Amino acid sequence: MSFQKAQDLLKLAGMSASRHGGITVKEVAEAFSVNERTAQRMIAALKDVFPSISHQTDSERRRRWKLRDTSMLGMQGLYRRELVALEASIIRAEREGAHIELEALRSLRDRLVATLPSAQARSMEVDAEAILEAKGYACRPGPKVKTSPAVLNVVSAALRGPFRLIIRYKGAQDAKPHRRVIEPYGILLGTRHYLIARDTAKDANLRRFRMDRIAKAEITNDWFEKDKGFDLEAYAARSFGSFHSDEEFTRVVWRFSPAAAPTAREFEFHPRQEVTDLEDGGLLVSFEASGLVEMAWHLAKWGREVEVVEPAALREMALAHRNASVRVLP
Repeated sequence: MSFQKAQDLLKLAGMSASRHGGITVKEVAEAFSVNERTAQRMIAALKDVFPSISHQTDSERRRRWKLRDTSMLGMQGLYRRELVALEASIIRAEREGAHIELEALRSLRDRLVATLPSAQARSMEVDAEAILEAKGYACRPGPKVKTSPAVLNVVSAALRGPFRLIIRYKGAQDAKPHRRVIEPYGILLGTRHYLIARDTAKDANLRRFRMDRIAKAEITNDWFEKDKGFDLEAYAARSFGSFHSDEEFTRVVWRFSPAAAPTAREFEFHPRQEVTDLEDGGLLVSFEASGLVEMAWHLAKWGREVEVVEPAALREMALAHRNASVRVLP
């Protein structure tokens, strides 16, 4: 049995045990994005591993499979990805000011981690923070390009190794996806999600792979050692959003009007920004980054209340997208 199939079988066992009425073939197919024939084979494998599983027929004549002996499931402990999801929920509740939910989630996290051996608990807490940091944001609302959850799950598992990945990737100039073997370093979330990785068939440079262009991802058993000098936060800081270009990397200076300055002070436009208060009550924001198009998209929200001092290329883009009817600041 492959590594991924073993994980899927344990996940299926957890679903069967946690749902009061059990699970149907259709529900398994939807949960794992497979057809019903494959779902039937997965249930058959579950019966082989957990002989105590039973089934019943519901009022709609659907057979439902229920695992009642959960003693083996308890041996699994707490998965890193589960702690990551819990940490993400805590951060979201904190940002939204949901104080009751925040305290409940923190209490749940502390009780779960307390059941683990101390060394494992420390390792998992560090790992959860690292994965959230690698993703750039614990959660990010707003429009984004659709990314396959199955691909994202495989990539996340490879990052925890780290293990090499085999992906089917369709580049901008490709007519169809091509097989590539890569070494994943992290994920950046934005309007488009990018996987930072090295292509083993090419050079040692880090490249960005659009997650929505990865048709399929398969984790290997090949462990690799990351470059110890790599800093994801520093790498991400070379971009304004998720797009990156060494050729476009430049100094950026924006001047916000006195009317917009109080609102602009509430924003962190870039982790390494410099902010200067002007005598007229305005605000000057400067930083170094690439991604001029994403900057222009953002500046359009401020209408005539922001002026691009430099670079000239961004000034032209911003003027082209400026909307004089914008009256509400971001």
